[in-house]
Amino acid sequence: MRQDDPVLGHLGLAVPDLDATRAYYDRLMPLVGFEPFFATDGEFSYRPAGGKPGTYLFFYPAPEPGRYRRNRAGLQHLAFTVPTRSAVRAVHSLAVELGSSVVHEPQEFPDYPPPYFATFWLDPNGFMLEAVCHHDRD
Repeated sequence: MRQDDPVLGHLGLAVPDLDATRAYYDRLMPLVGFEPFFATDGEFSYRPAGGKPGTYLFFYPAPEPGRYRRNRAGLQHLAFTVPTRSAVRAVHSLAVELGSSVVHEPQEFPDYPPPYFATFWLDPNGFMLEAVCHHDRD
């Protein structure tokens, strides 16, 4: 990928509890290939680990009270591509350890172009997250 190739630069998510969200994502993001980028009292962010190209993820305090609802117009889910099926299972294990509500256990999804092995769960804010491997390797 060249520096001027199109890529989604970053996503910004507003959350009701910045500290709780950061504690959750600080545990999750290394497993899906991201590292901390920067943090202030009013935001924090992650970037692809090791200087790899990709989308940065920023979190901000929600300017209005209320909880996110994924079934309304807006963000449907965020998917993180991981290199192996065992990485999908490791992310699932961490999600369970963190008390996340699991939507789909790690499995193949024949509805999508194969190979597609993934797990889906909800973060503390109600955002649906996915870890997916597009390889047969374990």
